[in-house]
Amino acid sequence: MRIDLAAVSCLAVLLFSGCASKNEKALMHVYNTEKIYNKKLLHTEKAQLYDGNETKVLLTATYLFNQTDIKKEDDKRDEVFIVGLYMEDETAQNLLSEDFNLTLNGTMPKRVKILKYSDRRLKDIPLVTEWGEYFEVVFPHTPKSRLDLVFDSRIYGKSVLHFAKKAKYVFTKEVF
Repeated sequence: MRIDLAAVSCLAVLLFSGCASKNEKALMHVYNTEKIYNKKLLHTEKAQLYDGNETKVLLTATYLFNQTDIKKEDDKRDEVFIVGLYMEDETAQNLLSEDFNLTLNGTMPKRVKILKYSDRRLKDIPLVTEWGEYFEVVFPHTPKSRLDLVFDSRIYGKSVLHFAKKAKYVFTKEVF
């Protein structure tokens, strides 16, 4: 029995291309599901407030910046953040009290909404924990490209989280 080398080569190529296709599809699926998470990770910042050497407040914020084809001068959408707050001794609902202040470029929020841990918006947000409390914080539109989210606690001090509507390294020329 004589085996044709060309037929065997053709069969091997077809066999390997089928396997590569399955692996490629699986990799593309993983890439597409992680793409949203990674984009939001680029727009996420974290801050800690201390009492001595002990962390008392852990704050995370994700800027929900939606890049579209809208011209910059026509874009009047509100600035929206998902803010996570963990406080060792208190409930984070105190974010709504006078002991804490959250501003964006010096402007107070238009609306603060408490989110349940099961809220679908938290699914793709990095740094979500079961013990944190989460809020959707909406600020009025700002035309500025650099955004400073300031969290100020009467007891523990303040922290500034820096965000940008475009890549941060454009402003600083440094890799973050």
